[in-house]
Amino acid sequence: MKLFYCCYGGAHTSVTCASIHLGYLPKDRVPEAREFLSVPFYDKMENKELGTPVFMGKDELGWDVYIMGMKNAKQLVITSMKSYLNACGLDQKSFVLVNALVELHPVTSIGGMLSRRLGLVFPGRPMTVWGIRKTYPKFAALVEQVKENLAARQELS
Repeated sequence: MKLFYCCYGGAHTSVTCASIHLGYLPKDRVPEAREFLSVPFYDKMENKELGTPVFMGKDELGWDVYIMGMKNAKQLVITSMKSYLNACGLDQKSFVLVNALVELHPVTSIGGMLSRRLGLVFPGRPMTVWGIRKTYPKFAALVEQVKENLAARQELS
């Protein structure tokens, strides 16, 4: 069973959601800025990795949790992933793709562009952390909903 948190660049929102899901970041409070910097893959996705699932860990229900950036090719990447997973013998019940682009603070987008596209890690990375912290409860709520849905799915199986 595979879970994919997907976003634009695969460096911030998908990593944040996967990190909450796996317990690298707290679900019940907004983490300090330094906590983000200890998260695997935060603000690290390179352009050559876009569209490639990156394994972050296995959750308590046994789901493999991945992150993935899609840039402007969201529908193409999702369709390709579904086709590929089906070709590998996984049915639709064996994987979930989650759009991790919740309401983003504009500072997150600007910081991401500075850090990932222009290579200006400083000031870009601190800006992404600041923006993610402002909307963090929305990420935690999304992850909670995903976890509830996964648990309900397994109860029905």
